Amino acid sequence: MLFKLSVKNIKKSFKNYAIYFLTLVLGIAIFYMFNSLDAQETMLAVSSSTRQILKLMVNMLLVISVFIAVILGFLIVYANNFLIKRRKKEFGIYMTLGMGRRKISKILLIETILIGIVSLIVGLLIGIFGSQLMSIVTAKMFEADMTKFEFIFSSAATIKTIIYFGIMYLAVLFFNTITISKYKLIDLITAVRKNEKVKIKNTFLCIIVFLISISLLGWAYYTVTVNFNSLMGEDFEGLLPPVVCGCIGTFLFFWSMSGFVLKLVQSSKKIYLKNVNMFVLRQINAKINTTVFSMTVICLMLFVTICVLSSAISINNSFTESLKELTPVDINISKFRTINKKENTKEYSIREVLQLADFDMNNFKDITETSMYTVKDLTMEETLGSLKKEVLEKFPMVQFDSSEIIMKLSDYNKVAKLYGNEEFTLNNNEYVVTCDYENMKNIRNMALNNNQEIDIDGIKLSPKYKECKNGFIQISGSHINLGIIIVPDNIELKEKISIEDYLIANYNADTQEGKQKIEDIIIDNGFTDRIAALEEKGNINASTKIIVYQSSIGLSGMVTFIALYLGIIFLIASSAILALKELSESSDNRDRYSILRKIGADEKMINKALFMQIGIFFLIPLLLAVVHSIFGIQFALKILETIDSVGNLTKPIILTSGFIIIIYGGYFVATYLCSKNIIKD
Repeated sequence: MLFKLSVKNIKKSFKNYAIYFLTLVLGIAIFYMFNSLDAQETMLAVSSSTRQILKLMVNMLLVISVFIAVILGFLIVYANNFLIKRRKKEFGIYMTLGMGRRKISKILLIETILIGIVSLIVGLLIGIFGSQLMSIVTAKMFEADMTKFEFIFSSAATIKTIIYFGIMYLAVLFFNTITISKYKLIDLITAVRKNEKVKIKNTFLCIIVFLISISLLGWAYYTVTVNFNSLMGEDFEGLLPPVVCGCIGTFLFFWSMSGFVLKLVQSSKKIYLKNVNMFVLRQINAKINTTVFSMTVICLMLFVTICVLSSAISINNSFTESLKELTPVDINISKFRTINKKENTKEYSIREVLQLADFDMNNFKDITETSMYTVKDLTMEETLGSLKKEVLEKFPMVQFDSSEIIMKLSDYNKVAKLYGNEEFTLNNNEYVVTCDYENMKNIRNMALNNNQEIDIDGIKLSPKYKECKNGFIQISGSHINLGIIIVPDNIELKEKISIEDYLIANYNADTQEGKQKIEDIIIDNGFTDRIAALEEKGNINASTKIIVYQSSIGLSGMVTFIALYLGIIFLIASSAILALKELSESSDNRDRYSILRKIGADEKMINKALFMQIGIFFLIPLLLAVVHSIFGIQFALKILETIDSVGNLTKPIILTSGFIIIIYGGYFVATYLCSKNIIKD
């Protein structure tokens, strides 16, 4: 009997369960899709280094999944709590007819299990088919071979999903039992007549609090953007105050809104008295008043989602766009040696070390050999000159005692020609600085614009250009050239401290398979062991285009996947909380909508009022989150610029907006349709 009653309740209240069911299904599907990456990883044909990155990403996702499970668990408990509140009268009738609390708990138990089983099955089915799409995305992101693609089913992800969500359902059952045991019959019967208590706030006090909130938010925005360098100087220890002020400011913003916005609109009679605006505004005012904490949490979650997704996609795009420019050759081998005049030992070139290790130099073509130097007494402090104090104030992280790197003009130009970069000419008293690291460019441009002279071997050199020129020697996945000073060939560099020799070349192969065969020789353990045995003659390091590509694409892919996982879950959670709150309000306000009908409002006007009410309720936290994100993204980009330059933000923002429109907008539409059905009953 209880089972039949539970099934009938679910069928009868399907519209009440729609958002709850949708949230469960989406949560299960996404949880499965991201936790099935280990099965996808075994199918993809990738290099060993990329496979290691994929395994690291899978392990990180395992840890993050625990955090995600906690968020979903709280969301499910929160959603179920709303559903129980809406059924108080129903439970009161059951108790009036003689049904005990234990049997009511059993009904809830059966309903929860049935909804859980159905949502688990539907969610897993969507997740299983969605994971096939995820495999294609993964392969594209990590540039994997898809010739062996096949349908994947991850039993491990399925078991993990069932266990995690099973624990969540047990938590729901536990809270349901406690909730039912606390209810009194009189409270259940009269629940429909009770509304949340709304305290009328002093308008003047609300205006003061609003101004305080704006001041706190303004200070936080200023600190993380304009005053960013002060945070850098304190190793980000100063980041806590603006974060705390931002959270408090957000809470006070929502707390104060309900106290004066209504008064502000009431001052304009044309707006306030038009159609049913009076009803809509009072409803919104009451909702914000009773959901200040929820609105604050939702706003902050949306803010984190926008920042995380935009920054992650920007990193991915930046890495992808930079790789072709930063890896113009197949291999870059370096050998570092310190000058010691007391020792009269033979120095071996990189070519000689490779030959001693039995490497066939015919595997290379376009071979170019060059050297970079450091000299005594030429540090960054010397090249900045009188600007040291000014630079220190703006860029406190600069190491002024680091030795400057010097290249002779002919050495640099032959590499620039191979790379397709700009070549230079110099008079005997001139120098040029090349740099591709954006923050360091700004520092060096200050000195160059000041016409800063440098002294090498007693010869005074002046800058040929008032700004850094773009250029580099070492191939890499990011812009790492902090500055190379190019001097005329006639400079002897008598006070050399160290020399770094370079052998730069392309592989003597026309196909990717041929290049990979030569690459395999370079990274073969036998070859590296022979180089290690020649350490006194060798001590060399190699960077290759293939390894740089794999590492960069793997790192950006891992960051993007984790950001997507967190961002989508946060979006679902914030959207579901708003939707459930709105559905609960619609159920409580059915009598108010009936009164609107009785006083002459037609269905079109009522539906418009409902649409405006839900739209504004969804829009308010999103708009404040967008404002937060404008400054949050700037802060994130400033941090990323300390690692590498960041590309155009247009595409990341468009993609992030797409996620928000689909998920957040989808919940808004579903909430409106469900609420419209509720107020018609």
